Amino acid sequence: MHAICDCCAETRPPHAGRRRLLFGAAGLLAATALPNGVVRAATPMAKTSLSPADALRLMKEGNENFRNEAPSLAANGRERRLELARGQAPFCVLVGCSDSRVSPEILFGRGLGELFIVRNAGNTVDTAALGSIEYAVGVLGVPLVVVLGHQSCGAVAAAVDVVEKNATFPGVIGEMVQPIVPAVLEARSQGGDLLEASVRSNARRVAKRLTTQSLVIQDALKQGKVKVVGSRYGLSDGQVEWMEDI
Repeated sequence: MHAICDCCAETRPPHAGRRRLLFGAAGLLAATALPNGVVRAATPMAKTSLSPADALRLMKEGNENFRNEAPSLAANGRERRLELARGQAPFCVLVGCSDSRVSPEILFGRGLGELFIVRNAGNTVDTAALGSIEYAVGVLGVPLVVVLGHQSCGAVAAAVDVVEKNATFPGVIGEMVQPIVPAVLEARSQGGDLLEASVRSNARRVAKRLTTQSLVIQDALKQGKVKVVGSRYGLSDGQVEWMEDI
């Protein structure tokens, strides 16, 4: 069984589990023709040649273009669809919030097959999300992981209400926001706008935990193959604030 962190609902896979992830997934990716000549969407193709620094630069440039309403050069047409039917080689894992106002490809001006997106309310990382991130880094060779929080995040606001008002929520919503509570407690000691400070604290903490609790990401970091950063998106101005000192 995987060990689950009780404060962030993330997992720490054992070494054997990591090997199964890397080599088992690689086996599943072997090119296989399906009936009627259809090819599996996940068949192998060349991994991105971008370095972590180059990948981050593209993300920054994409957000600048979005803010300035520059014409999109993203490849989304028929030729790109056919190319991606043979496999994928994304250059960035985007760990974001489910909020409908925060659409990663649009905010960063990216096209089909460029971002490997993992979205949960409050940009939290649970077992399934961590496995998805590790797959992208360990198998697909993605060189950049961006954890994106955003202005006026409802999930973070709910965690603030838990801390400030002892609020309760129906169903499993309360369980969903529990991993965000430590970020609120951390932000409360900083003063200022508690919600916005909590959004930043939560993004930074999630990014940091990826570097300390995932053996797959740790190995990639040691080899200089990946960079993990936190970030915060402003709903009103469209600007992404970057937290690179993770």
